[in-house]
Amino acid sequence: MKLTMVIPSYWGRKEADGWREGDAIYDHPVPLDQEGTLGRAIASTAILNDKDFRLVIIAVATSPEIEAEVEKKVKGIVIEASAKTDLDVLVFGPSHLKQIHELLRANGKKEYTELLKLRGYSNIRNLCIFIPHILGSELALLIDDDEVFEDPDFIGKAQEFIGSEFEGEPVNAVAGYYLQEDGDYHVRREHRPWMDYWDKHARMNEAFDLFIGTGPRLKVTPFVFGGNMIIHRDLFTVVPFDPGVTRGEDIDYLMNAKIFGFDFFLDNELSIKHLPPPKPHPTWKQLREDIYRFVYEKAKIDGQKDIEGLTRITPEQFDPYPGCFLKEDLFEKIEKACKLLSEEYLSSGSRKDSEEALKNIELARTDAIPAYNPFDHLCEIQRLWQDMMEYTGNTEVRSEMQAIIEGKGCEKK
Repeated sequence: MKLTMVIPSYWGRKEADGWREGDAIYDHPVPLDQEGTLGRAIASTAILNDKDFRLVIIAVATSPEIEAEVEKKVKGIVIEASAKTDLDVLVFGPSHLKQIHELLRANGKKEYTELLKLRGYSNIRNLCIFIPHILGSELALLIDDDEVFEDPDFIGKAQEFIGSEFEGEPVNAVAGYYLQEDGDYHVRREHRPWMDYWDKHARMNEAFDLFIGTGPRLKVTPFVFGGNMIIHRDLFTVVPFDPGVTRGEDIDYLMNAKIFGFDFFLDNELSIKHLPPPKPHPTWKQLREDIYRFVYEKAKIDGQKDIEGLTRITPEQFDPYPGCFLKEDLFEKIEKACKLLSEEYLSSGSRKDSEEALKNIELARTDAIPAYNPFDHLCEIQRLWQDMMEYTGNTEVRSEMQAIIEGKGCEKK
């Protein structure tokens, strides 16, 4: 089956300029005057035994003001890094998206442009599955630019089960997992008292032991890693990532897929080394992002309706993680954890951080609550997405878009 690997790369203003109000927020965008990790990720593909795939890099800018610079920067990195591999690498950036939008508008399909954006994690992931669709691939392999390949047989393993059946069930999505710098799959974090109530890392490691650390090799999973997943077109042409969720879009996609009748399977032999730079955000900010994410997903579960052809999901299906953050005690967890975190900040003299930690409690009950039913929203987005994928699957339309992607791509010379 034809495979396209897609790697998004996030870039911000020069280090001295920093983040400005209105800029998109990502975990660790690379300052324009630094090199980042993209070149390392591309160069690591040299170890792969199977190179029968397309590689596309998505150039993501935190602000429209730096889009042209970011696209130029990424192309330069790609030219240098791809010289160390046997791959032709394409770059997809704002200039390509603009042309695709213009084509859609010219064809009277302006509504589809809302599904294709270069801002926000879920929108970027949607481009990660839209581009393989336009390139005529059956498989989309999603990798992140802060990872490196260490297994020469990675591509073979990634394709081993996808598109077939496992125990009588179709396999349309396979998730691998991350190895940390020390080669272990566990998340290492120093335990603090507030984590007794916000036990995210403990529950993640519990889930990892159950699904990664034990057999069989392939099993239906309650979690996935956005930077190590392979998706069949039977799924990605039907189900989109939900733009309403700002973080944790990978597990949210697993939930969306399950609602529409698709399971993700975890392969406990499909690993990739994850070497992220430190997150620049304070602890209260990281916790706030988790709060918004889980409140939204809980609302999606609570807002489900009985619709023919759709499957109701429950928090228990995602135990031990993320299910533990999707139940009725979510707000109790938030309140207790934030109060302890606030006290921790106060004891160290960080009054402003202490206040922000307490503010999380208020936000969880107000701003974090979506103003609409996320389940209804998902159904609307899904219908439009499936229509768009069918329309762009038309040979003439697809060939025009493919020419845009390939014609402006940065191929190895």
